[in-house]
Amino acid sequence: MNTTLASLLPYIIGSALVPLQIIVLILLLTGERQGPLKAILFVLGMTMARLAQGVAFGFLLTGGAADAPGAGRFKAALLIVLGIFLLITAYKKWAKEPDPDAPPPKWLTMLDSVTPLRAFLFGVGFILIAIKLWVFTLGAITTIGEAQLGRGPSTVAFLWYVLLAQLLLILPILIRLLLPKQAAGWLRAFGDWLEKYNGPIVMVVSLVFGLFFLYRGLSSFF
Repeated sequence: MNTTLASLLPYIIGSALVPLQIIVLILLLTGERQGPLKAILFVLGMTMARLAQGVAFGFLLTGGAADAPGAGRFKAALLIVLGIFLLITAYKKWAKEPDPDAPPPKWLTMLDSVTPLRAFLFGVGFILIAIKLWVFTLGAITTIGEAQLGRGPSTVAFLWYVLLAQLLLILPILIRLLLPKQAAGWLRAFGDWLEKYNGPIVMVVSLVFGLFFLYRGLSSFF
């Protein structure tokens, strides 16, 4: 299990280091109307979407079996696709082109006025429209399947992936709940910093992980 979690680290870190999701969470969390509740439901929506992906694609990609034939080559191909996609994302950020994973601008402007239910649905939608997050999750699923852990341990490994991939979203919520007076100012300052440097962060993360995944994928074939 420890070896599998170590293999999942690149997918966990890549999923966690998406500035836009943290910016959205902080905007919800620091909102004047039911901010913490909306933030919790936003993360819950993301969690449910990821769990649905795990159920659907875990069985589709492995047929319900951990030792599905061809899983290794599928994972290698997936890594190559992910690497190329991330390198394209890095180039687009360098060229100051719009992020294809970013939600429509009107979504961000209406965050303070959304209901808790819509915050939950927004979390679901955020996962569904983010291509990078899709591929990170598929990469995690195939890595778990390749480890041949069995149904129970594989489920536990995927749950660890979901938890750790969302750790940078869970921590601000805990800070807000434990330190409500001090947290608001800290979170706003952190959100402003992320918004200011969103482009460079995405570019560097996409470049590093793009090269890493491309190398891993190609080395599996040759």
